[in-house]
Amino acid sequence: MRGLLCWPLSLLLLFLQSWETQLQSAGPRCYSGPLDLVFMIDSSRSVRPFEFETMRQFLVGLLRSLDVGLNTTRVGVIQYSSQVQSVFPLRAFSRREDMERAIRAVVPLAQGTMTGLAIQYAMNVAFSEAEGARPSEERVPRVLVIVTDGRPQDRVAEVAAQARARGIEIYAVGVQRADVGSLRAMASPPLDQHVFLVESFDLIQEFGLQFQGRLCATDLCAEGTHGCEHLCVNSLNSYFCRCRAGFALQQDQRSCRAIDYCSFGNHSCQHECVSTSVGPQCRCREGYDLLPDGRSCRVRDFCNGVDHGCEFQCVSEGLSFHCLCPEGRRLQADGRSCDRCREGHVDLVLLVDGSKSVRPQNFELVKRFVNQIVDFLDVSPEGTRVGLVQFSSRVRTEFPLGRYGTAAEVKQAVLAVEYMERGTMTGLALRHMVEHSFSEAQGARPRDLNVPRVGLVFTDGRSQDDISVWAARAKEEGIVMYAVGVGKAVEEELREIASEPPELHVSYSPDFSTMTHLLENLKGSICPEEGISAGTELRSPCECESLVEFQGRTLGALESLTQNLARLTERLEELENQLANRK
Repeated sequence: MRGLLCWPLSLLLLFLQSWETQLQSAGPRCYSGPLDLVFMIDSSRSVRPFEFETMRQFLVGLLRSLDVGLNTTRVGVIQYSSQVQSVFPLRAFSRREDMERAIRAVVPLAQGTMTGLAIQYAMNVAFSEAEGARPSEERVPRVLVIVTDGRPQDRVAEVAAQARARGIEIYAVGVQRADVGSLRAMASPPLDQHVFLVESFDLIQEFGLQFQGRLCATDLCAEGTHGCEHLCVNSLNSYFCRCRAGFALQQDQRSCRAIDYCSFGNHSCQHECVSTSVGPQCRCREGYDLLPDGRSCRVRDFCNGVDHGCEFQCVSEGLSFHCLCPEGRRLQADGRSCDRCREGHVDLVLLVDGSKSVRPQNFELVKRFVNQIVDFLDVSPEGTRVGLVQFSSRVRTEFPLGRYGTAAEVKQAVLAVEYMERGTMTGLALRHMVEHSFSEAQGARPRDLNVPRVGLVFTDGRSQDDISVWAARAKEEGIVMYAVGVGKAVEEELREIASEPPELHVSYSPDFSTMTHLLENLKGSICPEEGISAGTELRSPCECESLVEFQGRTLGALESLTQNLARLTERLEELENQLANRK
């Protein structure tokens, strides 16, 4: 290329006028058929006023060599910098004079150089049918001419490849400081016919003349001598080879090979990368599922994918699962069922989220879920007592522990609860539960009776206040806490609310319609010990050691009673003998 010439503005304008005249006198306009042609003009701040005038005259000169019209060549112009602006779309004008008038009125944007953004706009908007492009089935060639003076500030290779894949032929014309690598990344093959670096004005003229000549295209692909392995695409007065999706053109510009997208090293797959015709796709190893981000893998939850048959709770582990039983109950030899423990007494308070995010129809499902929990409880004044608290931006006791003595009464009261809506103050609800719900005034039994106190929090989202203080306080007060989350519930908060271990005290369902499966996890969770005197260590009556100890105490008590009975019998015999002697 020849060196950069620095010409005075007056001499430049004189040259441009003569160049326009040359283009007009170079020969008749080509009437080769319809064409959709869009010019994409760089108007960034690096383009100085006289340089922008160069591009303006360049456009006007090219227009005068085209056979413009709605049924022949349609022309659109866009300018870009940090943003993209349509000067006029393909459907706007059918007369050259109107186009020239619009081009001469363009005011440069004078900002950055977002060339990739402009190509995206050209592909999705400028060449759309709404903007005047002919339907793809009409096979009207679509040509994009990019004129730029610098290096793009965004990525161009990928979006230009997408545009070419959609059948858009791209010419890249660089003026003075343009980056050759970027021009080559944008242009269609063969590059020697689609890339022009204009460092002097005679080369502007050369490009204009070459471009005019290519408008008179012939169907070279139909001659059958192109040698393309996959597809032959007619260009203006030429042709080029194209590969099908998932293949790349070789250096000979004719043969194709499958693209190994994974070898690029930017797939970010956690486990395995697989090349497909549309690009890299991630795949997880056996026993893992691909997450929605398309890259990360998570151990498969076998409990949701198989009929595990666990009576209480199923826990996934690697490529399998195992069953768990609640504290105080043991897993049977079948690995699924739990041994039976005699039900004791419990005070149960349910904290139900009534925030706006739950929505009315889902709140009805929540009430039905609560009643299904009540169905497997032995509700009575001497057995299990149930209280219900609803919370949103405030807290409301729907009914306390001591109000209802039967399951039917509790279920009827649950159905009568009205939805509160508003916010999600879970921390406030936990405080209310600790300070009020488990008080004797609300129906909780005295602590010296050792009746277990259980809190079950049901929520569908993140709390709007702090929960840490009162979640910890609840457990310090001896309340066994369970947390049930649905939808957008936050796992971290559920774990903070629940007692240890979390796998026994935290349950989650992705939506309200499928949360009934959580009932199996909750059934059997409450297997309390009998109420015993204060200060005595609580031990499960189902544990073998407890049964042996109980048997020993019972046998000892029976032996003591037998000895006492024997002494009493001897004493009675003595008294009878004394009475007989007196007679």
